[in-house]
Amino acid sequence: MSVPGRISVVLHTHMPYVEGFGTWPFGEEWLWEAVATSYLPVLDLLDGGVPLTLSLTPVLCDQLEAPGALDRCAAFLRDVRPASHELDAVAFRAAGEPALAAEIERAAGQYASALAALERCSPGGLLARMAPHAAWTSSATHAILPLLATDAGTRLQVRTGVAGHRTRFGEDAWRGGFWLPECAHEPWVDRLLAQEGVRAACVELPRLTAAVGPPPLLRSADGPLLVPIDRPLIDLVWGAGGYPGRAAYRDEHRRTARDHRPWANDGSVYDPQRALAQVEADAQEFAQACAARVAAGGLSVLAFDTELFGHHWHEGPAFLRAFAQTCAQRGVALTPLDDALDALEGEAQPWPADADVPTSWGAGGDLRTWSGPQVADIARALRRAEIEVVHRAATAPDRALRELLALQASDWAFLETFGRAGPYARERSAGHLAALKQALSAVGSPDSQLRHLAPHLRRAAVLEP
Repeated sequence: MSVPGRISVVLHTHMPYVEGFGTWPFGEEWLWEAVATSYLPVLDLLDGGVPLTLSLTPVLCDQLEAPGALDRCAAFLRDVRPASHELDAVAFRAAGEPALAAEIERAAGQYASALAALERCSPGGLLARMAPHAAWTSSATHAILPLLATDAGTRLQVRTGVAGHRTRFGEDAWRGGFWLPECAHEPWVDRLLAQEGVRAACVELPRLTAAVGPPPLLRSADGPLLVPIDRPLIDLVWGAGGYPGRAAYRDEHRRTARDHRPWANDGSVYDPQRALAQVEADAQEFAQACAARVAAGGLSVLAFDTELFGHHWHEGPAFLRAFAQTCAQRGVALTPLDDALDALEGEAQPWPADADVPTSWGAGGDLRTWSGPQVADIARALRRAEIEVVHRAATAPDRALRELLALQASDWAFLETFGRAGPYARERSAGHLAALKQALSAVGSPDSQLRHLAPHLRRAAVLEP
């Protein structure tokens, strides 16, 4: 028996521009780990027909096609990770912990498998393997659009992002889906999105989350569909007390000196078979909750960072596979979001007039994570820099525009607010600001292209009135 409503799972895939900017503990090894533990396993699901909606940020794509990047990723998987596993295994055996040593050795196999999968991606590389599944795009460098200072600066982010997606994956492959970074939205942005061909974006509107049934599909006065994500269901996975914290799953916080995780959440040695049994139980429970949510119809949109599945929750890819299988068994329609919008677009309700405030899926549902007291100086600096670049747009070199895009990335303020990367975030923000000023002051300065950031830059966006 089928359930009347639909479920769409959107995976937002993003990494700030770390390629070439440090290695460990902060830098491009973040990307290599995500490739091995999240991107390749999720691609296995997509290649196998699991109907997920994949959103790729342009800045992630920039890095995956950067010259030499995947060669360094392969070297990391081939050389660094086997050696680090071996050192930890030897240390545990010397300490009289053979079970922990055995788990470290078993876990090394994931990196060997990832290396083999990465090498099979040739000659087109990882991005070519992603191409058939690349549905949604985003702003060029994951900027918080409501915090930008000018229409021109916002157009630069959106147009460059859309152009990169269309160039890489085909003019006809994009159906207008646009991931608003951090689900950050304010109605003034809608007009600029519509001008660049955006059909739909996800938003976080907790006040529209009903106790029974999914939130309604909305349409902006300026045209784009605004799709509220279904927070109560998402929190079963991603909220406090969500599935990743179950006792049997791998503890992602307790780590060895070489960044390995051989323990379960309950402190025991990690047991993969025990964890897989928990996956099956949790997938059944989640599918049941989803079926109940859309029992009377409607569309429930479940949005997650792709990196949650595998990189931050080891069992995440197995959970997605089991969830999809259980949905099929229960008659729950797991549907790509673009297809669901095709079917339901006519049911969209007008955007509520009393919702004209900045919102996000960040702390407090607002923009404090990226503009609060701890990072107010970063927010002010990027707005001043944007105004300066727009004012001098006619003569600003492309390098200045690229440094502005890099400066506007949401990641630096996020990492600083939550203290997750030591001095790295402020160093990156300050470095891009200094490079931007240098580019503006040096007549005819060479365009470094910031290694490979924004190769599809659309500078005309800042020249329009």
